[in-house]
Amino acid sequence: MQKLRTTIFLLSTILLLESCNSALQSFKKGQKKFDNGEYELAIKEFKKAATANYEPAKSAYLIAESFRLSNRSLLAGEFYEKALAAGSRENDLRFHLAYTQKAQGKYEEAAQNLEKYLSGVPSKEFKNKAQSEIDLLPEVLALANKKTYIEIKPVNINTQGTEFAPILLGNDLLFTASRKELTYKNNGLPYLGLYKASINSPTEVATPALFSPSIFKDNANEGTPAFTKDGRTMVFARGNTGKRSDQSPDVDLYISKQIDGQWSEPELISVSDSLAWDGCPAFSSDGRTLYFSSNRTGGKGGLDLYRANIDNAGRFGRAINMGSDINTAGDEMFPYISADGKLYFASDGHAGLGGLDLYVATRKNGEINVEHLGIPLNSRFDDFGLVAVDSTKGYFASNRDGGKGDDDIYYYENTQPGKKFQEEPPVLAKKDPAKKTIRYYLSGLITDVKGQPLDSVKVAILDNDSQQAIEEVFTKADGSFNRVKVETGKSYTLVTEKKGYFIKREPFSMLGREIALEKLTKAETDTTFYVNIQLDKPEVGKEITKLFQIAPIYYDLDKANIRNDAAVELDKIVQILTDNPNIKLELGSHTDSRATADYNQKLSQRRADSAVEYIISKGIARTRIVAKGYGESQLVNQCADNVNCTEEEHQMNRRTEFKVLEVK
Repeated sequence: MQKLRTTIFLLSTILLLESCNSALQSFKKGQKKFDNGEYELAIKEFKKAATANYEPAKSAYLIAESFRLSNRSLLAGEFYEKALAAGSRENDLRFHLAYTQKAQGKYEEAAQNLEKYLSGVPSKEFKNKAQSEIDLLPEVLALANKKTYIEIKPVNINTQGTEFAPILLGNDLLFTASRKELTYKNNGLPYLGLYKASINSPTEVATPALFSPSIFKDNANEGTPAFTKDGRTMVFARGNTGKRSDQSPDVDLYISKQIDGQWSEPELISVSDSLAWDGCPAFSSDGRTLYFSSNRTGGKGGLDLYRANIDNAGRFGRAINMGSDINTAGDEMFPYISADGKLYFASDGHAGLGGLDLYVATRKNGEINVEHLGIPLNSRFDDFGLVAVDSTKGYFASNRDGGKGDDDIYYYENTQPGKKFQEEPPVLAKKDPAKKTIRYYLSGLITDVKGQPLDSVKVAILDNDSQQAIEEVFTKADGSFNRVKVETGKSYTLVTEKKGYFIKREPFSMLGREIALEKLTKAETDTTFYVNIQLDKPEVGKEITKLFQIAPIYYDLDKANIRNDAAVELDKIVQILTDNPNIKLELGSHTDSRATADYNQKLSQRRADSAVEYIISKGIARTRIVAKGYGESQLVNQCADNVNCTEEEHQMNRRTEFKVLEVK
């Protein structure tokens, strides 16, 4: 009997050890998948570990985080609560739990967890957002009564997958859907692609088809298209391939044009930031401005809305943040500009019912007003991607209860045009900002490249809208200049001029710099912004790219044509030559090491000639620029003949640079 008990004990111990080892291996696999962004696979492994009661607090927390980071926050709530009950001490747990509770309509519970979160050691990333949510709670409760005369109906396009970002093009409804063959490991759904379907009635469409074979990459997410008014130019988002070797590992904006009935091969647009998430593009009604969402550095927090002007040649200007009236510490996404100039967008940072809510922003007398669109367009879930047919009806997307899948597309219509809300929410008591005023000023310091102050520098401040100087000032002995009054919502250019130095232009924008009047403690406040500008002397042989913040222009493999991103940089060269008529520049072009040295020499000369011809076409005399090809003789990295390099490394060598050739 003793021998039998010993045998049973040994077998039990072995089984227990095997179980523990299996759970440990599952947990380790889950961590690896989590670190790689393969959240759906991570969830499966962490659930195995949790079932075996291995690291219950950590396993539950990582399951919740996997759901949140793959945009499935509602599924995360249960596991945040399990992690909390198991004793998890993860710093941001209560913050994320509060957001899932808000999406469930548990506003008081959400506020309690946010207060507990702030009473601890909140992270810098979420502290302001948590406080904002608490401050907005009274408005959120009021929004629950803000019902409209709008009725919504699902469109028959919806499946168990995800459909969103509806947009109208002729008689077709275009949309983004998870219908590709390959699976995106982040969320376990098929990769996203662009599809179209003929509209039979507002809620009935024909069988969907692929939008275009040219706009299709089987291992990438593609979606959220925007079209110019003529329907022949499209900007859309592409990314999330999961391949670390990709030049753009996240999401970027691409452009394609319809030529002879076919869509061209997409090209990355110059305004897209390869180090950031850029998506949700939208054109203004006149096609002269592109709006989009981005988490690039310098924003208000999370994803912000930006705009970029488009010139007559179709080139994109600098991205400008749309300011603190619209952007918050949360996420702002899916902009849409209606025919009457109103900006519709989705946000989880303004007072809302939960998840992303829909808002409309209007400008009157220089002030921006953001309005919640009420129920039923908004719900406790994600509501986003609104596009209007006219002032009373349109389409949007939501993952609300009652849908077929993850995100679904809905048709909305106001049943009583001219009327907005069935009952107005109570007016909330707020601080009275009307009694407070704030004046903005701009000042700065002008130095040489060694940091020594420069006196008697003429500084002209141009209003970018009128291109007229609002004021001209001169620097003092310490290099500073007296402050100049500037206005909110305006962008300016500072033109600096001193004999013996390059004339230089420096941009300055007030967009996104406004201070909310509610935050002011005094009746009158003066705020001064400062810029630091360095001037340099033109000297023969001097490279000018760093001084003027010009990037080398790049070329496609074996091509000499000027790309859209290169045109932006060449336009800067045109401006420099216009401002500084006493200089002559060399445009030195280069190739990578592939092909023969003789062939590359000729190719580099063609590239230099193309750049020169572009500049001449802008009105610069041919005598002021020289085209010089250097072939593969001046590589910027190790990618010489017979060296194995990535395409991105080769790209760095296919460039044109600029240096001073003569100073008069």
